[in-house]
Amino acid sequence: MTETISQNMAAQCLDHSRQKCAIIDVSGNERIDVSFGNLQQMTDGIARRLINHIQLGDRVGVLLGQTPWCAAAHLALWKIGAISVPLFKLLKHDALASRIKDAGINLVLCDEEGAPLFIGLAKPFIASAMGVPGDPICYTPVDGNTPAVLIYTSGTTGEPKGALHGHSLLAGHLPGVVLSHNNLGCPEDCLWTPADWAWIGGLFDVLMPGLALGVPVVASRMLKFNAEECKRIISLCSVKNIFFPPTALRMLRGANVKITGLRSVACGGEPLGAEMLEWARIALGVTVNEFYGQTECNMVVTSCASQFPVRPGFMGRSVPGFDVQVIDDSGRPTALEGEIAIRRGAPSMMLKYWGRPVDTAIKFHGEWMLTGDRGVQDGAEIRFIGRCDDVITSSGYRIGPAEIEDCLMTHPEVVTVGVVGKPDILRTQIVKAYVVRKAGSSVTENSLKDYVKERFAAHSYPREVEFLDELPTTVTGKVIRKELRARAAKEAPS
Repeated sequence: MTETISQNMAAQCLDHSRQKCAIIDVSGNERIDVSFGNLQQMTDGIARRLINHIQLGDRVGVLLGQTPWCAAAHLALWKIGAISVPLFKLLKHDALASRIKDAGINLVLCDEEGAPLFIGLAKPFIASAMGVPGDPICYTPVDGNTPAVLIYTSGTTGEPKGALHGHSLLAGHLPGVVLSHNNLGCPEDCLWTPADWAWIGGLFDVLMPGLALGVPVVASRMLKFNAEECKRIISLCSVKNIFFPPTALRMLRGANVKITGLRSVACGGEPLGAEMLEWARIALGVTVNEFYGQTECNMVVTSCASQFPVRPGFMGRSVPGFDVQVIDDSGRPTALEGEIAIRRGAPSMMLKYWGRPVDTAIKFHGEWMLTGDRGVQDGAEIRFIGRCDDVITSSGYRIGPAEIEDCLMTHPEVVTVGVVGKPDILRTQIVKAYVVRKAGSSVTENSLKDYVKERFAAHSYPREVEFLDELPTTVTGKVIRKELRARAAKEAPS
């Protein structure tokens, strides 16, 4: 493929009128509208400072919250041909150290708060203070497979791995992002997510697509999600389009929040059930468009309420440019339950796992990238069953935990729930539910068992229910079922 300037992701994001609003910054005490001209200046200032410190393909960490400087840092690195490595502010020392060592990072762009975290690990540069005046910096010519960003998985299925992506990543995301927001790009559209920009969902489902499409993006990350602050941000910035992680939607539901004026809500990370979709329709005034993907290949399936009916339990249809199928053990598409797979060559597919050739090889089966997720294809749409490791085998039945979780989430006194299989001598496994109740709730184990029995299926109701104050989650808010499985295994009789 011929190298061109236009394929550089920085060029894709900054090619707009200098006067047009790029980012609405409410991360501080006041609203500041940052134009594309401002963002170009910030980007070039960082690029000038770094250009003599790094070489083509060097990995550089970015530890910045939702601020315009986070956007400028990534854009500057891509512009000069470096590989940006998003890092999350809430990661502890050991987690940061492991990523820095694994990626071979020597420099990190951060703020004053984050700089002390890198003592003995890497050289910190304060992004907002490193601008160097001078002539515009030229874009490094690249092709779609030129490495651009190394994003670590959230670790729901094991040790975090670095997924290396090329400059095609952004263009690959755009069709799915547009569809998940009912044709994003209308004149009044304005994007926001409470998800951190250190993860693929925040960075490539919101920030960079918004910049590429010329849709203003709001910069405001709450340290801890708060329903009232969420409403304030939406009102202050006239937000029309939101990517909500499932956890955020559940918290809004728990707080009995109603929000008006939205045009689209997209949700990905975990499937929503019928009850949550119906709640959102009433409380948020829109039909939530669920989408599906992984850090390794994202935005591959989506719903789009403006084009076809959204079906509870279904993730949607394959995004244009992607061939997503449910395959059997031999790698052939099947109408039965199987593994969700994505055909090689998809535009947002990773180049490889960084430094992990064996893991990279295992991820692929012939022409397919394996997701490790189970599903069923029904016409053009795919129903999510659960992670391969999460599917419960009980008395000969195969049970997907997501459906039971969806059922329990319809109970008015349940905040959130995680369902796993617990080893059992008689049944192989039994269904066990770990439940977080609403404050002051007195709902009992037996009443929740009966609730599922009556509404779902007698063979798959939870034979055990345990109440917890909170569930183990990743930093992106996903329930870590492997920790719940380990807990259940310890409880099982030997």
